[in-house]
Amino acid sequence: MFYYKQKESNTNVSKTANSRADITLDSTLLPPTTGSVIGVALNNKQLAASLETAFNEKPHVQPPKTPVLHIKTDNTHIGYGHSIKVPNDKGAVFAGPSLGIVIGKKATRVPAENALDFVQGFTIVNEVSLAETSFYRPAVKAKCRDTFCPIGPWTVDKSLIETPNQLAIKTLINGSIVHETSTDQLIYPVEEIVSYISSFITLEEGDVIIAGTPQRNAELEIKPGDSVTIEIEEIGSLTNPVEQE
Repeated sequence: MFYYKQKESNTNVSKTANSRADITLDSTLLPPTTGSVIGVALNNKQLAASLETAFNEKPHVQPPKTPVLHIKTDNTHIGYGHSIKVPNDKGAVFAGPSLGIVIGKKATRVPAENALDFVQGFTIVNEVSLAETSFYRPAVKAKCRDTFCPIGPWTVDKSLIETPNQLAIKTLINGSIVHETSTDQLIYPVEEIVSYISSFITLEEGDVIIAGTPQRNAELEIKPGDSVTIEIEEIGSLTNPVEQE
């Protein structure tokens, strides 16, 4: 099943469809969830490898031993087709392709082996960010600007995703593929992420966890006039235009 939200007569209406063909994506949609959105930083093998030298320098002297978390506040959340607004005086802005884990019921201190029992399904997240100067303490100013978290276009029921830790992810800018990765690059897989976060935060139905983004090199930079699309195998595509703030 595919769960999504759209505006009808100025009212937010939740809809359920049996196939992607039931949904027309030539207009804007709302994010398919309305809960909190929690991001997991440094949860990418290639990104972590590129920072290995920095991890072993002062003041930290070692890599993080647990997932590093950050929040994407409500003002960042937009749906399919809505515009990402980039500032003109804050430096480069980067797309952040990621799997979104959608919580289906209240989860508190969930063991990893049972974590998927608390997941409704999966969506696509573009965790947009300014350039980051500290991965140990993700900057609110870099990550929580208005429109910096497109989510959607729907939530795909977990029963339709056989291997969430082995999904191909592509980023396209203006129709051209600029980056490819996979959820097999996650250091902490889906089950461990849900278990860890629920060990000290009670996750509620509708909450979303951003599983992890890759290293943000120049190919992921987005600019006004661009159209950015994140494609995830077995889920679909999330497309948003980019405009000047």
